[in-house]
Amino acid sequence: MAFQIKDIDETRAPLLDHMIELRTRLVRSVIALVIGFAVCLYFADPILGFLVQPLKDAFPEGEGQLIFTKLPEIFFVELKVALFAGFMVSFPIIANQLWAFIAPGLYAREKKAFLPFLIATPVLFVSGAALAYYVVMPTAFRWFLGFGGEAGGLAVQALPAAGDYLSLVMQFILAFGVTFLLPVLLMLLHRAGIVTRAQLAGARRYVIVGVVAIAAVVTPPDPGSQVILAVPLLLLFEGSLLLMRLQERAGGKREKGPEAGAISAEADAPGNAQSSKTDSAGAGGSD
Repeated sequence: MAFQIKDIDETRAPLLDHMIELRTRLVRSVIALVIGFAVCLYFADPILGFLVQPLKDAFPEGEGQLIFTKLPEIFFVELKVALFAGFMVSFPIIANQLWAFIAPGLYAREKKAFLPFLIATPVLFVSGAALAYYVVMPTAFRWFLGFGGEAGGLAVQALPAAGDYLSLVMQFILAFGVTFLLPVLLMLLHRAGIVTRAQLAGARRYVIVGVVAIAAVVTPPDPGSQVILAVPLLLLFEGSLLLMRLQERAGGKREKGPEAGAISAEADAPGNAQSSKTDSAGAGGSD
């Protein structure tokens, strides 16, 4: 049997059924998060080692270290690592449960319109997180460690605490992952009719200022990481404008198709009537 997307009129349910379904979806999402947390807690040390790798590479060989100044600090660090990684692992299941709850309230054409955004969201988030981990964090950490040396006859040495470092890494990953969702937000606003491509193109200079401001706020104060975030965001903005142009062209062609068919039908109607009159007159004359 072929896959079919049901329309909203075929899936109506009373309010109580919706509340029961919402509770079921939430319970499943929480269970998925708890299982992901438990599994990641077991592998907390390897995951923390993976997150520490950019800092290790930024230090000179054999000199890097992490410290903790409070006895329970490293324990809470591992809990945060497990929760952070567990959410990442269970996010596809949580997103699937959210979509399964929302989808019955959408028309078939709306479901088809939202499916590309559901696919693009995790791809863009992972792309931003990968850029932060493999490019931005090593660059930023080397820049930070460059301030070490000597001041006033005293050695200035970097001794990052495990909790502070984990907070910084999570800030990097979340900031880059979320900001890379800019095209999804713009395309949704455009599809909803809230903004147009012409409006966004006309506000390009303000967008550039806003992107630079966002990059300055969500990243540490080093100029390198700010530039590395601002440039991809501007490219994603321009790519969104290009997709909007293609979408508008495709929509214009779909609208012109039925109109052209209607015009040709109207043009053919008088001709058909006239020909029928001529045929009837000719038939009367022959009689």
